[in-house]
Amino acid sequence: MSKVAFIGLGVMGYPMAGHLARRGGHDLTVYNRTGPKAEKWVAEFGGKSAPTPRAAAEGADFVFSCVGNDDDLRSVTIGSGGAFEGMKKGAVYIDNTTASAIVARELDAAARAGGFNSLDAPVSGGQAGAENGQLTVMVGGDPDTFERAKPIINCYAKMVGLMGPAGSGQNGFFGEIR
Repeated sequence: MSKVAFIGLGVMGYPMAGHLARRGGHDLTVYNRTGPKAEKWVAEFGGKSAPTPRAAAEGADFVFSCVGNDDDLRSVTIGSGGAFEGMKKGAVYIDNTTASAIVARELDAAARAGGFNSLDAPVSGGQAGAENGQLTVMVGGDPDTFERAKPIINCYAKMVGLMGPAGSGQNGFFGEIR
């Protein structure tokens, strides 16, 4: 069991975080921009909610995010009160947002500068795949970090593959270099 944070409880993130808690048995702290949604998740799955991404990430071994786009991603990670301010050395950040390879590489560099690791890991399978824990996850990042994170990602996935270095998960998702 690991200490896990999940940031973004939308259509995809809500059930993904649920699988991390129920299937994985992980100790979860969640953050969502709308507090009542985070409280609803806690009532359904246990764990706790945090008032900021930073507070959610503090002390976590693995920090996941699944938000709307590049700007949202930057806000919850490297923005004021973002998760990267609270991440401990040696932790792993895993982003499930469908975003650009540019922001994936930017966040990987920021993570390394902070003493922790990052994986870009967009998902495919839609809402039904998220609810059923049957997502396909295309990962970009360091192979050793991928191996550490794979068992936890498997809680909500039917297939998890390393596509290459940082940004490759996003490139694999889109089938192009961006």
